[in-house]
Amino acid sequence: MEWYSFAAVGYEGRLVTIEVDIRRGIPGMDIVGLPGPAVKEARDRIRIAIRNSGFEFPRDRILVNLSPADLPKAGGAYDLPIALAVLEASGQFPSFPGRCALASGELLLSGGLRRVPGSLCAVAAGLQAGVSLFLVPGPNLREARCAADAQVYGADSLKEAVQILHSAAEGKAVRENLPDLPLPARQELSFDDISGQEFLKRAAEVAAAGRHNLFLFGPPGAGKTMAALRLPSLLPPLSRKEALEITRVYSLAGLLPEDRGLMTERPFRAPHHSASLEGLTGGGRNLLPGELSLAHCGVLFLDEAAEFRRQALQALREPLENLRIIVARAGQRSWYPCDVQLVMAANPCPCGNLGREDKVCMCGQDELFRYWRRMGGALLDRVDIRFPITPAGADVIIGSSEMKAPFMRERVDRAMQIQSRRNSEECSFWNSRLSPSALKSFCTLAPEEEDILKTAA
Repeated sequence: MEWYSFAAVGYEGRLVTIEVDIRRGIPGMDIVGLPGPAVKEARDRIRIAIRNSGFEFPRDRILVNLSPADLPKAGGAYDLPIALAVLEASGQFPSFPGRCALASGELLLSGGLRRVPGSLCAVAAGLQAGVSLFLVPGPNLREARCAADAQVYGADSLKEAVQILHSAAEGKAVRENLPDLPLPARQELSFDDISGQEFLKRAAEVAAAGRHNLFLFGPPGAGKTMAALRLPSLLPPLSRKEALEITRVYSLAGLLPEDRGLMTERPFRAPHHSASLEGLTGGGRNLLPGELSLAHCGVLFLDEAAEFRRQALQALREPLENLRIIVARAGQRSWYPCDVQLVMAANPCPCGNLGREDKVCMCGQDELFRYWRRMGGALLDRVDIRFPITPAGADVIIGSSEMKAPFMRERVDRAMQIQSRRNSEECSFWNSRLSPSALKSFCTLAPEEEDILKTAA
């Protein structure tokens, strides 16, 4: 049997072939193929786990090759496939020539299996390569079966994994039916919480309907953050394609909740303004996805945007246009999707009092220049809606709002239906993603409307 594992490098990842050679010599196990520290330590975990599972660890020289050799291998997901390959090579369960299997899981000393990140991506990559059998830890089973209705089995221990292989080879393996778990109740914020600010609500409505990037700026207490936090309540539900893509990213990042399958809600990410460049765009030692990719098909909210590092803010420019981020580091290169709706909020100046009638701004011209320079015109050019906000008066806050949340959601839904009827393979669904040719075709302007646009520009 051919054994495979999965290297979670980038969005697509790569399959890793596992070969085992056992021959006479000084007892021991060597792992080659650029293994990381966790993979090197697998030798001791595998030896003890095999013995505690009722099998015999070979008293010979064992060589484990992880191919391709130039691909760095990291994490504990290689434990289970290496252990199974060693057991097969030592003749402790029948070999199945011509078949290939992909296994993933971290072994405990007791022989139990611990969940690992990237199971959904591993199954997807294996299916593309023609792998027919998949073994994952039990807690990863729901996630792994989201990829396709394939032979995906979950095991809680090494011994159970061997039993599943026996049954699968004889055609007796039974797939366990996994009922959908009830989702935890989520308290959704509503625009009804915002009194007044009808123009702000209209701006949020237009942004949600067309997935336009939005920049809100104004004094503290004007309602910028309140509006941004309530934007997801206007967004449509996820399609299956979007849900698969989001689940795949969260699986790679190791952030998928345990015993969960597909993610059903659009992500809303709000990193702190002290976030680093790698934290926003992705990277690090293992090239993990950043906040930009974790917000894929959802909202990336940068509160106090002018306080973010200039380098981190400017790194968002290309991904916002290309809808993917390419992370290049020394010797490694990977990509992640990042089709996000960017929402930013900022004060008009460092002290926040600029433009307020009842306050005095103490910021100098140099301070204002440095403050707004972090944003940069190139980044703001990628933001469709830039909306200034002034605090509402006391009489407005106490009174009732004219624009109700159900009415806003109804209008957004109608806009979605129009975009859905227009949608084709040549035309993007969202208004903000229309190509120049589609924009001229679908967004025709009368002469007086053209004059208004020219004046505004």
